[in-house]
Amino acid sequence: MSLYIYNTLTREKELFKPIRSGEVSMYVCGPTVYDYIHIGNALPVVIFDVVRNYLTQLGYNVHYVSNFTDVDDKIIKRANESGINAQELSSKYIQEFLQDETSLHVDPAPVHPLVTDFMQDIIQFIQGLMDKGFAYENGGDVFFRTTAFKAYGKLSGQNLEELQYGIRVEVDKRKENPQDFVLWKQAKEGEVAWDSPWGSGRPGWHIECSALAKAHLGETIDIHGAGADLQFPHHECEKAQSEALHDKPFANYWMHNGYLNLNNEKMSKSLGNVVNVRDLIKKYNAESIRMALLSSHYRSPLNFSHDLMEQAKAGTTRISNCLANIQHRLATTNDVEKDADENMQQVIESIAQKFHQKMQDDFNTPDAITACFELVTEANQYCEQDEVHPITLQQCLQLFEQMNDVLGIVPKPETNEILDEEVEQLLQDRIDARKAKQWDKADAIRQQLEEQGILLEDTPQGTRWKRKG
Repeated sequence: MSLYIYNTLTREKELFKPIRSGEVSMYVCGPTVYDYIHIGNALPVVIFDVVRNYLTQLGYNVHYVSNFTDVDDKIIKRANESGINAQELSSKYIQEFLQDETSLHVDPAPVHPLVTDFMQDIIQFIQGLMDKGFAYENGGDVFFRTTAFKAYGKLSGQNLEELQYGIRVEVDKRKENPQDFVLWKQAKEGEVAWDSPWGSGRPGWHIECSALAKAHLGETIDIHGAGADLQFPHHECEKAQSEALHDKPFANYWMHNGYLNLNNEKMSKSLGNVVNVRDLIKKYNAESIRMALLSSHYRSPLNFSHDLMEQAKAGTTRISNCLANIQHRLATTNDVEKDADENMQQVIESIAQKFHQKMQDDFNTPDAITACFELVTEANQYCEQDEVHPITLQQCLQLFEQMNDVLGIVPKPETNEILDEEVEQLLQDRIDARKAKQWDKADAIRQQLEEQGILLEDTPQGTRWKRKG
């Protein structure tokens, strides 16, 4: 099987061919650290965690970089409001981001570069653009000359005659062309600043990621990813300045996840409908949140809602209960010498193949999750058979683990979950109560077990139990 990725640049699914065999260079735009992250911010964090996980499972050595923008207008404004300096504010929210990221069971990127650590790289990058005629200085600011880069607008499909300027794209009379964007900003009074050939100032937003990606991954990278909101202007500008300087593609595959709405409305602080990750994690476990975020294809819009979270919670509970059923049958099956069940083994292999087919079709997580639930159904039915094969049960567990290594949607058992030995003792107590014709006690034990998610079945061969699937 081969991995296909939808490339925003070409608007097509393309066979993935890395620059270097067995290795993947991957840059994902990180947060501007001035506040807690909300569920919309978390969407690309989880999506590209899954992308990295699956590439790793395919055997690639993934060089994963995600930056922190730790100097920005918003950071400076919030720092001034808080009565602290910009570095203190950004340092605080970097730690808060890492905490929220960990709470979602996302492994931090091995490299999380700070913009403020790469000022000389950024200045050298800008100087290189000026030397090649792609940038100019006016009044202490440096701008990128978009008319000199003929492919500007190709990534986002923008018509340069009709461009609507996004956030941080300033219209300035000092520009030669309205589409030109700032590479270096002249310092304002009281702002944090660095010395440069053009005077004291700080970098524009777009140049930061180009310089950091080059410093850590080289002039051309395999995958560049982020949310669809960064396609323009941020990625368009990144692409232009990087390719103008190096005369080669900046990224071979551009990936953008779709927008997230909350209850069919755009999340907005002005509307008061922002849901922060740290508030959501108090109500739901990480696996349920991940399942909700992965329930739509990453390129599609996602409507986040209470109903979606409840469905995801029920889904992760089904998986967890299935795993408990398997573990129970393994614990109560003595014939470990049996060969694998051939029929069930074929079912497992078919589900595994389906899972990989969906993941290799542009990381189709909704259908990959469906394959996971197919395994739940088949494994639960298999556990209900009188005779099971321990090797086959282990194969089920191995496939669940393989799926979970990618998706991260299987919760660990709750610490207050009733243990198998406790179930067995209560089951014996109920048997004793029935023998003594203490029907009320026997019914009470059944009710107690049902409340713990344990179902009983009285058969001619005795009473059997299983966890709800």
